[in-house]
Amino acid sequence: MRTILSSLGRRALMSWAGQGLFAAAVSLTALTTHTAAGAAPADAGLPVYTVKVVKSYPHDRGAFTEGLFFKDGFMWESTGLKGRSSIRKVKLETGEVVMDTRLPAEIFGEGIADWGDRVIGLTWTDGIGYVLDMSNLKLWRKFSYAGEGWGLTQNGKELIMSDGTPELRFIDPVSFKETRRVRVTAGGQPVEKINELEWVEGEVLANIWQTDRIARIDPASGKVTGWIDLTGLMPDRNPDAQGEDVANGIAYDAKTKRLFVTGKLWPKLFEVQLVKTAGPRR
Repeated sequence: MRTILSSLGRRALMSWAGQGLFAAAVSLTALTTHTAAGAAPADAGLPVYTVKVVKSYPHDRGAFTEGLFFKDGFMWESTGLKGRSSIRKVKLETGEVVMDTRLPAEIFGEGIADWGDRVIGLTWTDGIGYVLDMSNLKLWRKFSYAGEGWGLTQNGKELIMSDGTPELRFIDPVSFKETRRVRVTAGGQPVEKINELEWVEGEVLANIWQTDRIARIDPASGKVTGWIDLTGLMPDRNPDAQGEDVANGIAYDAKTKRLFVTGKLWPKLFEVQLVKTAGPRR
């Protein structure tokens, strides 16, 4: 579901300049949810994988995780909610935040991706993205897009963006102009609520919001080639989270081929291996 730009949020974003990006956060707001309708289809005859935990790491239970990627030994994470949205550089082994910045209090931060020595980020309903210098998290530039911003990743040539609909957008990382779209389907049916994204060995992994499912997507055709089921991975859910502590956050260390997953308000981040539990169903 697309949303008209929030004028309040737009004004706040347009005022970013230098240190102005780092305005102090105001008091916490109530949990805010995405509003796209629909749900992920059933298995649709596709392979289903569970995960084997290789190792678990500390994760900030207060982090409403929206974006995640691994680079040069550190985990980079974006968090959402108005008044709590941030970008942070985190030590994997300890969960220690070694560098961070807050987004303006009116802004709901979303997915992030790296591009060279920059961090590129989205906002939920403001239609404006931002580019930060990775060395100090200072604002470098802004760009705009239509509709909502959800997840973001990159394939070495393009940025790939989700907006809560069944479509993935491919975006030029220099001009930030959209170059094409791919409609994501499973068994011929559109897949809604595509959220956090990660590029892994030639395919896109995508959290499906409000589920414990990750879709494995062929970026050329948009077809889901399999499902990763995270059910039971984090049984100790927060009773005060009002059902918002769902799986969200995928990162991949291409050098060592390690896959990481976490969730909103989860106290742990997991390194996992995929285990195939079901083949294509007829």
